[in-house]
Amino acid sequence: MGLFIYTLRSVSGAIVTPPLVFLLILLIMILHSKNKKVVTMQKIILGGSVNSSIELTLSQLVLGIIGGIIGSIILTSLGVVFSENSGISYLFVISILLMLIRPRLICFSYSGAILGGIVIIIKLINIFIPYSLGVFDLNIFYLAILIGVFHVIEGILVIVDGDRGAVPVFTNRDNKILGGYALKRYWALPIAIIIAMNGNNSMLSYMTESISNPDWWPLIRLPYGLALIAGSIISIVPFYMVLGYSSITFTKSKREKAISSGVHILAYGILLTISAQIARFGIIGEVFVVIFMPAAHELMLKLQADREKKQVAKFVSDEEGLVVLEMSADSRMREFGVDIQSKILSVNGKKINSEAQVYSILKENLYNAVLKIKDSHGMVKDIQFRHNKNTRLGILVVPRNVSKEDIVPVDGGNFKNVLNSLKGSENKVEYKIEKENDGKHDKDVKNKDNKM
Repeated sequence: MGLFIYTLRSVSGAIVTPPLVFLLILLIMILHSKNKKVVTMQKIILGGSVNSSIELTLSQLVLGIIGGIIGSIILTSLGVVFSENSGISYLFVISILLMLIRPRLICFSYSGAILGGIVIIIKLINIFIPYSLGVFDLNIFYLAILIGVFHVIEGILVIVDGDRGAVPVFTNRDNKILGGYALKRYWALPIAIIIAMNGNNSMLSYMTESISNPDWWPLIRLPYGLALIAGSIISIVPFYMVLGYSSITFTKSKREKAISSGVHILAYGILLTISAQIARFGIIGEVFVVIFMPAAHELMLKLQADREKKQVAKFVSDEEGLVVLEMSADSRMREFGVDIQSKILSVNGKKINSEAQVYSILKENLYNAVLKIKDSHGMVKDIQFRHNKNTRLGILVVPRNVSKEDIVPVDGGNFKNVLNSLKGSENKVEYKIEKENDGKHDKDVKNKDNKM
């Protein structure tokens, strides 16, 4: 029990004790800034937000702390230990550098493979030229266990929180417009790692907890680890880890995609933790594990991508009606039984092709209308709807078609430029609605962004 207390104390130190608390504040500011951009895009697209930036940031922070505690307790219980000159801190540095090159490479599977590869190269050089290089004393087995455990934690976080802050997107496939979601989440995890130190190391009085060894510990009795524990002072050192998740789907709901991705990541973490045992069998086993880490991760992503291509699109509008892809939290349409994946068949008996037509019909009827809706379960019903003047409906429907000049590319684009493009598109929609309401356009007026 004392081991768990020491672990919790170390993690809490990362949250409240300088200088790591300043790093936490910086991470919170970065996450909140990203979430504000997401909420701004939601408001422009829907006329209201699905989540608040505070809600998105708090869930990342709270769940990250819980995930960090659970992961740290698992690692300390297993007896995953690193020597003070293992270079384990470079795992986090390499991850940040890879993220700057390409955001998806922030995953520790890639940084761990690079760090592990460097360690193996140093070992091989030392075989031919003894003691020529003694830079890192990093155990690949423990490294793989650490990465595997935190992939298990990441999988759970994605299942629980991965669908928050999703942004609706469209793509063109087989001459049809498909609606979907771009999911992207980050979590800041305060973690505690066991470091074996010399008695005269200055870090023992700085950000660490020296611990005594419980009789049952460690659960994994690796000769390297036992020798390290026996000949050193064991301390628990706090770090910060950022886990990231990014995906896109046109065949699942946000929740379904988060669960599917989370299960895949969880399975990968368990498989990597089990496969780490191969590193016990000398340098060849270590080479296998180092290659397995990124290769299995890429295979996991490929399996999901292939499955996405083969499955049927979930949000596609047709001649029957327009499908609802997203709704703001305060949309009045919710009160009338409209939900995501509902299909708007007609308004006052008239087929609709755009948002402009909906507003035109509402204005003609003093903002009262009968909406024929097919809900997500296939039930058709008529809804007596009363719309508040000068407000948006708070829903986004999948368009039947989009003209080339109305496409706003988001991937890799500067957020400010994307934001300005969306604002310009929104202004064009409002202008077209007014023109149609004045009777200066016919019923074939095209909606510039098909937003509601």
